[in-house]
Amino acid sequence: MQRKFEISVPTSQIAACIGSKEFVATTPQFMKLRSPDRDTVLFPAVSYPTYGMGAILAGCRPVAVPMTPTGGLDLSKISDADIKRSLMIWSNSPNNPTGALDDLEALAVWGRKNNVPVFSDECYVEFTWACQPESILQHGLDGVVVLHSLSKRSNLAGLRVGFYAGDKDIVNYLKEVRKHVGMLVPGPAQAAAVVALSDDAHVLVQRDVYLHRLEKMASVLTKWSGFDIQLPSGGFYLWFDANDGWAFAERLAIEGGALVSPGDFYGAGGSNNVRVAVVQPDDKIELVANRLG
Repeated sequence: MQRKFEISVPTSQIAACIGSKEFVATTPQFMKLRSPDRDTVLFPAVSYPTYGMGAILAGCRPVAVPMTPTGGLDLSKISDADIKRSLMIWSNSPNNPTGALDDLEALAVWGRKNNVPVFSDECYVEFTWACQPESILQHGLDGVVVLHSLSKRSNLAGLRVGFYAGDKDIVNYLKEVRKHVGMLVPGPAQAAAVVALSDDAHVLVQRDVYLHRLEKMASVLTKWSGFDIQLPSGGFYLWFDANDGWAFAERLAIEGGALVSPGDFYGAGGSNNVRVAVVQPDDKIELVANRLG
């Protein structure tokens, strides 16, 4: 965090998790035990489905926060009633699937003002294109927790290791309760994570690979479909309005042999959209490009 974001975080306020997904899915359960008088989990209206599912598994109310025209959280649309009941709020910046960036400083201020812990999932932060990568911890540690993953940064999805850091009381509480349910990262996985996190060169290579693929597929799909497909502000996926996400996905599967995600997988607000992740090897992406002409 110091090398990447110039943030000084005490090591006692950093802990490992078994990949970021389990943390997203289970944290509402633990936070509910900490604050039993609150029952609402706020999350982006267009987002990875585990944010909402984590709330449901905890017996909480999942409340989707509307998005701004640029795709960030529209904090002004959260009702006072929901704020009072809020256990926590999730941010995902860059957002999956939209690639949009949240105003993290405003979010941190909002969380402290309303006494709502902010959890910032920054697993795609290394793949920020529109500006310098930003962490919410650059705006203070109090009341906020960040989540980072090696799955995207270092292509180590199978290793199942990530880390969370931030607010002293929240991090220490989560460390204490998580150890009692066996959510501990094995030593060899932690050792591999240390090696990966100590090196930035491979991340720069990965950034170049993904950016080239994004540019390639945006150009190919724009010509093939007639839709104006722009590069995202962050992430390694394209997100665009295709009028009918399922129809577009079906046509692309038939004509290009490529599988993509219809947007309603990420919430009703994305039903017209499609998410195209450029995660296949270059030769397969070139094959799809050739098929589509």
